[in-house]
Amino acid sequence: MGTVSGLALLAGGTAVAAVAGGTHSVFATVLLGMLTVGMSHALLTEIRRQARRRNVDGWAAQDTVNTVLLASWSSGALIATLLAVAPASVRAVGLLLTLGYAVSCAYFVAERCRTIADAPPEPTEATPSPAPAVTHPPTPTVTRPSTPTATRPSTPTVTQPPAPASAEVVQPPARTAHVPAEPTPTPATDEAQPAKVPAESA
Repeated sequence: MGTVSGLALLAGGTAVAAVAGGTHSVFATVLLGMLTVGMSHALLTEIRRQARRRNVDGWAAQDTVNTVLLASWSSGALIATLLAVAPASVRAVGLLLTLGYAVSCAYFVAERCRTIADAPPEPTEATPSPAPAVTHPPTPTVTRPSTPTATRPSTPTVTQPPAPASAEVVQPPARTAHVPAEPTPTPATDEAQPAKVPAESA
């Protein structure tokens, strides 16, 4: 805010000093003229910077102050031009300053309005943007060699032969001895039978 006003005052004062204040050498006049051009360029750059700032939403109070100051310097230069007591060179410089300040004021207002119009509208409610999906590279699978399993030899199963079924002892049929039948003794006579000797008693 104060930068624009200070640069405008410095540019105008340097321009007036280049043509007023008695006799000047050509070197001094050229030097003051170049200084005026440099101040004017710095003023234009600062006006552009102030008009294109985006840190403030809309038309701010400092924008009004800059506009009023530029319009005031333009009016002051016009008044100095209209004074009859000022020399012709000063009046000519005053007329140039009047036009320069007026153009600077109009440029600031137009550039500031265009910047405000081009500003993107703020969202009514903050919508969080989805986080980008982070694709992680696949983790390499480390395949460990399988540990060989010690296989114990199987114990052979002793298969006992089945017990033989109890053999049935088949006895052969008893042979019956054919004993010839004894002849039935026929009662004999007494003579035929031997006489039994009675045992002699001792």
